[in-house]
Amino acid sequence: MRRSYANKKIARRMKKPAELLLVPMIDIFTVLVTFLLMTAVFSRTVILQMNLPAAQTEFKEPPPGLQMEILVRKDLLQVADRNTGPLATIPNIASGPDYDGLTEYLKRVKAKYPEKTDASILLEPDTAYDTVVQVMDHTRVFEMKEGIQTIQAELFPDISMGDAPAPDAPAGATPAAGAPHS
Repeated sequence: MRRSYANKKIARRMKKPAELLLVPMIDIFTVLVTFLLMTAVFSRTVILQMNLPAAQTEFKEPPPGLQMEILVRKDLLQVADRNTGPLATIPNIASGPDYDGLTEYLKRVKAKYPEKTDASILLEPDTAYDTVVQVMDHTRVFEMKEGIQTIQAELFPDISMGDAPAPDAPAGATPAAGAPHS
């Protein structure tokens, strides 16, 4: 027998709504997250290792040879030998410290002392962080073109850091406050 239109309307209202199945959706999201994690490219962070010197209670005589120090001052960069004093003074250019001049001088020093790998960078207390990083980078390596490729060559990768002596202090003097930090 046929139902009337009113009976059909009442039957439709009394029906339960369809259930939402979450299990397939959870499965899809699990597969999606797994895929994204497996294909993600993780950037590699470059970390420079710096060695701090051990606390020394007794004075050790330095070995003969170059004890290179790079003094970073407000208006200049100065390359010096701890034993003999200043070797080169590189004044700042209009845009700031002359990093290219520093690199050129360090390349000449490296040509004379190819086995030397260590250098100390002595900083004034208010030296900008960017200046510290740039001096470290230009002391460690230099870039040179070889055809269409740019390669990095080693200069003085073993860097120690410390406080610069006062400008009126004698050449090669280390600060009385403490030993240089690596």
